[in-house]
Amino acid sequence: MSTPSASASAAPQGAHPPLLELQGIRLAFKAVRAVEDVSFKVRRHEICAVIGPNGAGKSSILNIVSGVYRPDAGSVAFDGERRSHMLPRQTAQQGIARTFQNIAVFKGMSVLENLLTGTTLRFESSWLEQLLWLGRAKGAERREREHAERVLEFLELQPYRDAPVGRLAYGLQKRVELGRALAAAPQLLLLDEPMAGMNASEKQSMSEAILDVNRQLGTTIVLIEHDMRVVMDISDHVVVLDHGRVVGDGTPDEVRQNPDVLRAYLGSRRQAAQTQSQSAASDITDPPDASAILAASAPAASAASAAPAPSPASIAAST
Repeated sequence: MSTPSASASAAPQGAHPPLLELQGIRLAFKAVRAVEDVSFKVRRHEICAVIGPNGAGKSSILNIVSGVYRPDAGSVAFDGERRSHMLPRQTAQQGIARTFQNIAVFKGMSVLENLLTGTTLRFESSWLEQLLWLGRAKGAERREREHAERVLEFLELQPYRDAPVGRLAYGLQKRVELGRALAAAPQLLLLDEPMAGMNASEKQSMSEAILDVNRQLGTTIVLIEHDMRVVMDISDHVVVLDHGRVVGDGTPDEVRQNPDVLRAYLGSRRQAAQTQSQSAASDITDPPDASAILAASAPAASAASAAPAPSPASIAAST
């Protein structure tokens, strides 16, 4: 992949101070405690995976960092500025971008047009100038279109540039969503289950894209992912949540051997076995080792996503 302009280059993990720090975060929905006294740090230029059983509070943490949720207690420090809450627009202006569990793209718009929506906060012109196409609006439009074209090239989406996103394969749509977030030129990229529903080939492609974003652009990444093989392969740092609390925080190797992490995952497997079928209970009588438990937590890929991606020519022909 060729590289669009980046604000920094990747560097060794220990050489950088934290870009993001959560301290004493608490969040409850009436009687349900979603997040309970969560604290951890994310260093600049690292890939940090936040993992845990379903309902552990992972997406709530991303929603707090991005300003969607207001925590009941605690604070978030980003790039040296500590805050208890910030609106989503303010977090975007400070350099935080995100993707979502369910694909959030404009399916009737082209790939390029979707990427351009990610550049709106970068425009250095007023809404009136943009409406009347006056003053700074012309130059801003040209610069941001060139920037979006570089993101297209970086993610190898040029063949689909003018195709409606809704006609692309599932894995390509997820890549377009990643591209829209990258078009904002963020310092911190939040990815909520970027590989959910993908087949093995699509997961490999997305993993490579995430590594390129981190290594070539120097972008700090916090991701939620259930596929433990992917997490252990691409992450520098892993934070494990269970019932809203941090039960593990360290390198992938440290987390893999953490007894509290094993207990959290094995406990969730016991519950699943009791509620789903008696046959699954046999897995519990002879618990696997740490790496097997973490690997087994990956959900099955969606059958709908298993179809191969259409060629650019076939997409163009159908438009």
